Amino acid sequence: MTWLDLPDGTGFGPDNLPYGVFSTRGTSPRTGVAIGDLVLDLHAVTGDDVHATGSLNGFMVRGPEAWQALRRDLTTWLTDAAHQARVQPHLVPRSEVTMHLPVLVADYVDFYSSRHHAENLGRMFRPDSEPLTPNWRHLPIGYHGRAGTVQVSGTPVVRPCGQRKAPTEEAPTFGPSQRLDIEAEVGFVVGAPSELGTPVPLGAFERHVFGVCLVNDWSARDLQAWEYVPLGPFLGKSFLTSVSPWVVPLAALEAARVQPPARDVPLLPYLDDTGTGPWGLDIAIEVRLGGQLVSCPPFAGMYWTPAQQLAHMTVNGAGLRTGDLFASGTVSGAEADQRGSLVELSWGGQEPLSLADGTSRTFLEDGDVVTLTATAPGTGGGRISLGEVTGRVEPAR
Repeated sequence: MTWLDLPDGTGFGPDNLPYGVFSTRGTSPRTGVAIGDLVLDLHAVTGDDVHATGSLNGFMVRGPEAWQALRRDLTTWLTDAAHQARVQPHLVPRSEVTMHLPVLVADYVDFYSSRHHAENLGRMFRPDSEPLTPNWRHLPIGYHGRAGTVQVSGTPVVRPCGQRKAPTEEAPTFGPSQRLDIEAEVGFVVGAPSELGTPVPLGAFERHVFGVCLVNDWSARDLQAWEYVPLGPFLGKSFLTSVSPWVVPLAALEAARVQPPARDVPLLPYLDDTGTGPWGLDIAIEVRLGGQLVSCPPFAGMYWTPAQQLAHMTVNGAGLRTGDLFASGTVSGAEADQRGSLVELSWGGQEPLSLADGTSRTFLEDGDVVTLTATAPGTGGGRISLGEVTGRVEPAR
């Protein structure tokens, strides 16, 4: 319950309380919390200058005890009418704010954790081999991306240029990507750092990860196909990664925790989550192209959990920094309408996706707008929103 008059079915009720960085006309970016169709100005209501820095990093580095304490305060302020007179003046309509990148991204790692996605790509590109590479079921595969091109939702997607070579061509050519794609993903934001040389075990996930956001890891498939052997993705990925402006605290996802799928090979001890608290998450993603729903990827089916990803990412002693972002990799389900990328939805360009306006797509065209949204079960019995991440494709420059 809350003393606020919230819109029916809002995904931003008191059981969510996601953090973001916002500004209003003529003001500097500062931290806010979404509640209904409003934003609570945290700097104004708390007087804590950490919320006036234009980034969540200064607050996140304080650690889980500080995160829990502020969440308790926020819940009290927004549900107990005794606080209404103090809090209400610091609520701003979301329609009047500009959202900014919520964290200063320190490092960015992208994983490859959907078995359905990995098997689909394997069947497309290695039809005469096993769909999964020999290591895939033994460790979470990932690559280190470019933190500086992680940008907030709404940032234009400028079509990248680079080398590309079709199998039938004798030599590579240079030019705009002709196979620009999306990847519907979930991202995890690190708040508390770790010591260099000390791995982070599965059970310490909640002590380091602050919250969750949506990610669209835009991908130039033709650039990627030519460059990725032997060291993996580079320019085909690094031109832009879009994130949603709201970071949902882990505590808000407590009711969304589910067991991951059964694993069919024994896992090494540092990845073996048998008997531990589950970190599969029942997050329902929707992908829209030009406003039309084209896919509904289910995150609950991801083979590798974020806790396993974090454990693997640090098992060699790599330290965590406040603001590190790691993403799940493309989320895809077993059904054709659950695929989280166009390369899967069009099966490598062989089966164009039909749109309601009579056009079709294999890959993105200039002017296309892609929007990802997601919801999850909330602790209050309804569903909470992870917001949205949107991008519009612009011509190459």
